[in-house]
Amino acid sequence: MNTTEKLDRLTFVEEILLLMLDVNGRLPAARTDTVKYIVTAAALMELAFNNKIDTDPNRLFVVDRTPVGDETLDEVLQRVGEDQNKPMNTKAWIDALAWTHGEKIRDRGMGSLVSRGILTRRDEKFLRMFSSHRYATVDGRAEQEARLRITNVLLADDIPDPRDIALICLADACSLLVDLFSDEGFERVQSRIEQLRKMDLIGREVAGAIDEIERVMTTASAAHWHWY
Repeated sequence: MNTTEKLDRLTFVEEILLLMLDVNGRLPAARTDTVKYIVTAAALMELAFNNKIDTDPNRLFVVDRTPVGDETLDEVLQRVGEDQNKPMNTKAWIDALAWTHGEKIRDRGMGSLVSRGILTRRDEKFLRMFSSHRYATVDGRAEQEARLRITNVLLADDIPDPRDIALICLADACSLLVDLFSDEGFERVQSRIEQLRKMDLIGREVAGAIDEIERVMTTASAAHWHWY
């Protein structure tokens, strides 16, 4: 399968953005920084599956600098390649890239879903000054297919496709899996989720990075309210 064929399917960035949209067609505004971490990890995962980067417990590194043909992914690949003389582990790269590239990755991912005809964008204004973006689903098959893959993997005992493992780790990191099951059903698949997370280094790292950023944000928020 060549690079063009690989990129014909939805990327991890596009799939996770679809799964994160709420019923009103918006990304979770209260977790803006978390979304940046999620899509950054998704971009790194896509590069890994395109055999452009690799990881070990101590560092994330480039193995092939050839562009994949996606503007966002190629920018991330170039950025990681620029610092190969300064070893950084996966979590450090997620931290760094989320702040420098996270917003761009998110916006371009949403734009790509619109270009593919999966979503349509609606711009809304409130208080005559502020604008927000809302997305309506035009073709829901992509989201349904992603949800079905996740459900099938979690309810089976077979070793799943590596891409499905990665998607599940991302979905779990941003607490999306709860929505696919009842409370009782989610409890039954917890051990399966933990089993799959052990198979994916980037998935483990993004979960840790998100836990850390949300802890910092919670602490900062508590300090803010204490001050006032």
